[in-house]
Amino acid sequence: KQWYQRRVAITAGNRQVIKSEWGCIRIPELDFEIPPESQRGSSNTVEGFLLRTKEGLQSQQKDRREQHPQLAEQLDSFIGKLEDLIGFTQPFTFILDDPSGNSFVENPRAPKEDPQLKVERYVRSKEDMDLLGISSIREALDNEVTDNQNVLPEENEDAGEETSVRYNENTEIMTFEALCNACGRDAVCNMKQVDIPFFKKILLMANVCDHCGYKDSEVKSAGGISEHGQRITLTMTDAGMDLVRDILKSETAKIHIPELDLTMTSGCLGGRFTTVEGMLENVRDQLSSINPFSFGDSAPTDGTETAEDEGKDGMKNVISQLEAVIRGERLVKIVLDDPAGNSFIQNLYAPDSDPNLLMEEYVRTDEENDELGIKFMKTENYEDS
Repeated sequence: KQWYQRRVAITAGNRQVIKSEWGCIRIPELDFEIPPESQRGSSNTVEGFLLRTKEGLQSQQKDRREQHPQLAEQLDSFIGKLEDLIGFTQPFTFILDDPSGNSFVENPRAPKEDPQLKVERYVRSKEDMDLLGISSIREALDNEVTDNQNVLPEENEDAGEETSVRYNENTEIMTFEALCNACGRDAVCNMKQVDIPFFKKILLMANVCDHCGYKDSEVKSAGGISEHGQRITLTMTDAGMDLVRDILKSETAKIHIPELDLTMTSGCLGGRFTTVEGMLENVRDQLSSINPFSFGDSAPTDGTETAEDEGKDGMKNVISQLEAVIRGERLVKIVLDDPAGNSFIQNLYAPDSDPNLLMEEYVRTDEENDELGIKFMKTENYEDS
C-alpha cells in the first residue's frame, strides 16, 4: 500500500516546519488554506508561514481599496483574524497535509510524545497519485502486463510452472512480483513463514528492486488480532543475555523505556523481528532522523539556550543514554505495548516462566479498537446485518 502523512500541530508558533512542493497547509478555524503551489519547498516556523501569508495579502491592499473596496474590507477583517493567530491570543489547528509524505513538523519535546502533535497515515487517493505523477507510471506498467498476457494467453494458462509465484522447498521462501515503492517499477518480494517457539507464526517479507536498488523489509503476523491487548515488560539484569533476546515488534506496538522517559509510538519503526540490541539500535537511528533540527546547522551553537534548545539537548542526552544501554553499560526496563497482541520478547527460561519478563493482558479501549479497524467490525451473525 502507498501511504502519505498528514501532520497536525496545535498552538505551536516557534515549531520548525518543512513544507514540500506537495504539502498543503490548512487552518480550519479560519477556513484558510495555503495550497501546494504557494510557498512550495519552504522551511519556516508556524508563525513564519502565517506572517508570509499576511504580508502577501497586505501587499496589494492599497490598490484593492481603490478598485475593489468591498473585497479590501473583507481581507482587512481576515488579516485581523490572522494577526490574532500570530499573536496566539487563541488556540488553533495547523494542518500540514502532504500526499508525498515528505513534509515535517518539529516535535520540541522529542523523544517524548507531544500531546499537541498528531500524525495520521492514509492510503493515497487516485487524485493524490495523479498529482504526484504515480498513476501514469502504474498505468503504463499495467498496460505492459496486459499486452504480454494477450500475446500468449493459452501458454499462460497451460504453463503452470511459469507462474509469477515461485516456491523454494529447500529454503521455504515464496517469491512473487511486486511494485517498488520508490520507483514504481517491477520488483521482487520474498516471503517466508516463521514459527516462533512458544508464540505464533509470522511472515517475514523482503522487497528488492533491481532498477533503483531500493530495499525494505517488513514483519506481519500470520494470525489475526488477539482478543486482548498485551503489555510485555523486560527488566534487564544481565546485558550479555538480555541484549541478544529475540524480539518481535508488530506495526501496532509501541516501545517505552521509563528510565529514559522515551516512547516510540506504533507508527515508528514498523514491524521488526530482531534482537533487543538491534531494536535499540533502530530506535537510536530513528531518533536521529525524526527531528533533524536537533542536529547539524539547526542545533544551538552559542552559549545562550532557550527552552527549545534545551529540548534539542534533551534529544542528544537520550540518544547518549540509549547508546550506553546498547553497549551494556546501563540496565533499563523495556516495555512493549501492543493493542493487537502480536508482539513478543523471547523467554530465555521457556517453557518455565522468566523472572525478568512480565506479560500482562488488558482490555483494549474504544480508541485502540478504532485504530485497529475493528471497532465496528461484526464477526458473528454478519449475514443478518
